[in-house]
Amino acid sequence: MDYDLIVIGSGPGGYVAAIRASQLGLKTAIIEKESLGGICLNWGCIPTKALLKSAQVFEYLNHSQDYGIKINGTGEVDFGAVIKRSRGVADGMSKGVQFLMKKNKIEVINGFGKLKSKGVVEVKLNDGSTKQITATSIILATGGRSRELPNIKQDGVKVIGYRQAMILPKQPKSMVVVGSGAIGIEFAYFYNSIGTKVTVVEYLDNIVPLEDEEVSRNLQRILKKQGINILTGANVESVDSTGELCKVNVKTATGMEVIEAEIVLSAVGISTNIEGIGLEELGVKTERGKVLVDDYYKTNIDGVYAIGDIVKGQALAHVASAEGIICVEKIAGQNPHPLDYNNIPGCTYCSPEVASVGYTEKAAKEAGYEIKVGKFPFSASGKASAAGAKDGFVKLIFDAKYGEFLGAHMLGYNVTEMIAEVVTARKLEATGHEIIKSVHPHPTMSEAVMEAAAAAYDEVIHL
Repeated sequence: MDYDLIVIGSGPGGYVAAIRASQLGLKTAIIEKESLGGICLNWGCIPTKALLKSAQVFEYLNHSQDYGIKINGTGEVDFGAVIKRSRGVADGMSKGVQFLMKKNKIEVINGFGKLKSKGVVEVKLNDGSTKQITATSIILATGGRSRELPNIKQDGVKVIGYRQAMILPKQPKSMVVVGSGAIGIEFAYFYNSIGTKVTVVEYLDNIVPLEDEEVSRNLQRILKKQGINILTGANVESVDSTGELCKVNVKTATGMEVIEAEIVLSAVGISTNIEGIGLEELGVKTERGKVLVDDYYKTNIDGVYAIGDIVKGQALAHVASAEGIICVEKIAGQNPHPLDYNNIPGCTYCSPEVASVGYTEKAAKEAGYEIKVGKFPFSASGKASAAGAKDGFVKLIFDAKYGEFLGAHMLGYNVTEMIAEVVTARKLEATGHEIIKSVHPHPTMSEAVMEAAAAAYDEVIHL
């Protein structure tokens, strides 16, 4: 065998798996047809956060008088410069992964990898040639792409996916965002913040539909106040992009509505990249676009593993990384614990931010728990008031019988940096009382976690 391990795909699942494998002494190669770091580093998590930071800075400028700062003249968005900064941040991160590959002595093969037979991968190299390489173990980490609906065909110009939304040649005056998950809401917030007229169309009754309903309702109210038009319980029937403006035909509870916009962004989820990688030829089992794996990401074929967006579980970068580490440690003969998919944090980086983990209130009740719920609004937080960020709240859910920490739901400034406390507490099986008795620094936003736990047990001080 040429290698102990070949990883196909270098996103946050693949490159992390490769590094951990190298640490464990496995001779490793990674195959990537585009840029190291995959979608997350190059076209997803990282460059979008750069765009959102530019929007936040622009909002600070526009509201500087709220902080006692007068600016002569008005702020102006240089859209090209905003996009250029975002691309620069992404390029820097991708170069960082290149460095990590060299540091860990991982061979990078630029091309498209395909399972050929047991232990054999055929690579169509980017220079057009083809070669075969062999390994004892192969990990598929091929990720996903923007999902395309038949009634919202993407042309990459007027009807686009998230990738084009990051590199538009000019700022659109109007945009319809179809779908209100994390990707849809983040782009809606970004473009609205810099002056684009934005409409969000969501098929379900709540935006960010995976979140607790109370978070969804409050975020919708805040985003509407910011100027975003939001239609829930609505379905895009068709898009006519033949004219200067796209005509988006939307079916709502009250009938049909036609919305005109320069750009239509389809943000209705992702499709997995499992075509053409040799699954059928080797007999790897799939179901509904996902590769079937066990708790340690082994497929039904010995020596073939799969992680990330193409397997069960949440399609999130940090999930893919965790899966990659568990998979490689098992391959190396260690005994890692299976991943707890009910303790995975989810984050949406609009403003205010959304962060959550575990059961929603509705899901906890449906699971049969008798619950205690504590909520603490940021309007009662000294740090939030000082920061001028009083929107939102922390909501915690506990099992009334044993005090088990069932879930946390946060809406507010910087809450994506606060949710890790809850993930760790749940991992360590902390109870509500242990959270209350853990002294939190003052003044911080994180005090709201302690106060919300106290509220659940009628011990809250600052309400």
